[in-house]
Amino acid sequence: MKKRVLTVGVVLALAIGVAGIASAGLDFGMYRDKTLANMSRQEFGFTGPVAQSSTQQVSQAQAQADPLSLFTLAKGLSAHVVTTNAGGDADQMAFWPNANKPQYLIFCNEESTSNPGLQRVNLATGAVDTIVTGTTRCDPVRQTPWGSYIFGEENGHGSSGGRMYELIDPIDTTGVTLDRTTGVFSGGTGAQNLQTLTAIGRNGWEGFGILPNGVTLASGDDTSVGPSNGGPADAYFKFVPEHLWTPGDPPITDLSHSPFNSGSWYGLRASNGGSNYGQGREFGDAHWITLPGGNDPDLPAQGLAAGLTGYYRPEDGDLDGGALSQGLVRFCSNDTGDETTHLFGQTVCISDGTISQSATNSGPTQIQPFVFGGTSQGINMPDNIGYQPGRGNWVINEDAETTFESSHNNDIWDCLPDGQDQDLLSDGCVRVATLNDLTAEWTGGIFDASGKNYYVSVQHNISGEGTIIDITGWK
Repeated sequence: MKKRVLTVGVVLALAIGVAGIASAGLDFGMYRDKTLANMSRQEFGFTGPVAQSSTQQVSQAQAQADPLSLFTLAKGLSAHVVTTNAGGDADQMAFWPNANKPQYLIFCNEESTSNPGLQRVNLATGAVDTIVTGTTRCDPVRQTPWGSYIFGEENGHGSSGGRMYELIDPIDTTGVTLDRTTGVFSGGTGAQNLQTLTAIGRNGWEGFGILPNGVTLASGDDTSVGPSNGGPADAYFKFVPEHLWTPGDPPITDLSHSPFNSGSWYGLRASNGGSNYGQGREFGDAHWITLPGGNDPDLPAQGLAAGLTGYYRPEDGDLDGGALSQGLVRFCSNDTGDETTHLFGQTVCISDGTISQSATNSGPTQIQPFVFGGTSQGINMPDNIGYQPGRGNWVINEDAETTFESSHNNDIWDCLPDGQDQDLLSDGCVRVATLNDLTAEWTGGIFDASGKNYYVSVQHNISGEGTIIDITGWK
C-alpha cells in the first residue's frame, strides 16, 4: 500500500467540506468525486479531470485535418501525434530499446491476416514499418527480460486459436510473412529472428506480466468460452519456464535460448486448496492448479477441464511496479464484462508472494477486487490497463459500446492505488480523457519509465487512419 500524507490545510478543508455536504445539496458520493477533482494535481499530476464523457462526433474531415480533435484531455495535459500511419486497429505496445529511453514503439495491429500484424513506429519521425504480416487479431506485445519481444493473437482457442510468437532484433526485421497453419516465418528481412512459441500454446491472448526470472502471469480468451448458460468462464494462467532467466544476464541473440521454449502451465483457482470452489468464489485465497501443457496446448480447454475460477472477458494486465521493486508479485487485469446485460466489468489483482515463490507456487496467492465498473458516469467495460511509474496509479482504457446506458464516448480513467483505508479497492478514479468520436476506442495505453509519457492508440477512429498519440504534462 502507498502511504499518503495530507497537509493540515487539506484535512481542515475535508472536515469543513463534510460538514457542508447537506447544505450544498450533495450526497457523499458526489462529495467524494468533487474532492478527487479538487485534489487532482496532488493525487494525479494534472489540474483537473474531464467532467463527463463527450457526446460529440467529429467528422472525418475534421479528424484528418486535426487528429487532436478526436479527444478532449484533462486540464494540464497535452498530446502530440506520434503517427497517423499505423494499422487501423493498433493496439498493445512495447518500447525499444527499453522504457527508459524509448526510440521506437513495437505494436500489434488487431486486424486480419492480410493486414500488417506487428509494426514499429519511430518516435522521432513517426515513420511506420511492418515487421510481420499474417497474424490475425494481433493484440498483446511485451519485451522480455532477455531482450526479445513476444506478441500474440486474440483469436480464441482450439486448433486455429491464437498463438504467441517471439522476436529478436525488431528494428532490422521487416516485411516478414507468417503462415499461421505451419507457424513458419518467411520472406522479407530477418525471418530467422522470429519463432512460434509452441510451448505457450493456443488462447485468445491478452495480458502478460513477465517477471525478471521469466515466470509469466497471463490472461486471455476474452470471448470464446463464456460464461454462458450457467457454465464456467475465462481464467488466469501462469507459465513457469523450465530454465528460469537470471536477471542481469546479457540479452539472447539466439531464439533457441529463450526461456519460453519449454516450461509448465498452471491455472488460478480461488480456494484454499480444498474442494470448495466454483461460481461465486472469485476472490480471496487462491492457488495454482497444474495443467497438462504440452506442445501447442489449448489453454482454455485445459483450464475448463481443471475447474479453474472463471472471470468474464479477462483482458489486458500489467505488473505492479511498486510491488515488483520490493521483490513482490502483483498482477492487475481488467475483466471487461458484457454491455448486453449491463455487466460493467471490473479490475482484479493477483498477488503471488515473492518473485522466487511465484516460480515454485509456494507463496501466499490471493485474487482481490480493485476497481468495479459503474454507470455511464463511471467506468464502463475496462479493457487496457497500464501502471504509472512514480505515482503508482493505474490508467484504464474503456471499451464500452457507445450506446451503453446512454450515448457517450469511451474514456481513459486514472485510478489511485489502495491507501490506508479498510478496503482493498482503489481510493478513487477520475476521467483523464474522453473521445469525441463514437466510432473509436482507446487501446494499448502504456507509460514510459518516467511515468510522464503515456502512449495510446485511438483505434478504428473516424479518420480512417491509424492514430497513436503521446499524452504528456503529468507532474
